[in-house]
Amino acid sequence: MLTPSDTTRRGLLRSALGDWLEQLMTHTERRVITRRYVRPPGALPEMGFLAACTRCGACSDACPPHAIVEVPRDGGLAAGTPQLELHIEPCIACPTMPCVAACPTGALSPPAQGWANHRIAVLEFYPERCLTFRDTPCRVCADACPIGERALAIDEAGHPVLRHEGCVGCGVCVRACVTAPSSFGFTYAES
Repeated sequence: MLTPSDTTRRGLLRSALGDWLEQLMTHTERRVITRRYVRPPGALPEMGFLAACTRCGACSDACPPHAIVEVPRDGGLAAGTPQLELHIEPCIACPTMPCVAACPTGALSPPAQGWANHRIAVLEFYPERCLTFRDTPCRVCADACPIGERALAIDEAGHPVLRHEGCVGCGVCVRACVTAPSSFGFTYAES
C-alpha cells in the first residue's frame, strides 16, 4: 500500500527525471542541429521532425507554389528534409495546408487552430524603404497578403501596418513589394 509520502517522492522523482531529460534533449539538440531551417507548416520540433521525416518528398510535391525544397546533401542530419527558402519562393498560406495533408508520417501535422496560431517565420517592416512614406500611393503588399488585414493592413495615411499577431511569416509581401530591397524582410526568430 502506498503512503502519501511515497506518492510525493515518486512525483518528485518523475519531475526531476523529466527536467533532466528535457535538459539532455536541449543539450543534444544544440550539438546535433548546427543550422536552423525554416520548415513547412505544422512541422514537429526539430529533433522530432528529423526523426519522423522519411524524406519522401510528398510535401514538396503537394505544395502549389513549389516553395518546399530539400535541404542540400551538405545539410548533415537534415539533408533531404523539406525546408522553405522564403526569400526565393514564398509560402502562400494555403487554407487547407496540402503539404501537411500529404505527409505520411506526421512529421508535419495540422496546427490545432490552422494558420490562426502558426508562424513559419517572423517578418519585419522597414518604413524607410516603403514608397508610401515618400508620398507615393501603393498597396501591393496588402493586396497580395493571403491572410489579409489580420496580418497586413493599410492605415488611414495609406501606410502598410504589419500586424505580427496575425502574420504567419509566409513571405508573400516580401516578394510582392516593389521596392528594392523589399520593404519587408525576415528575422527568422521563430524556429
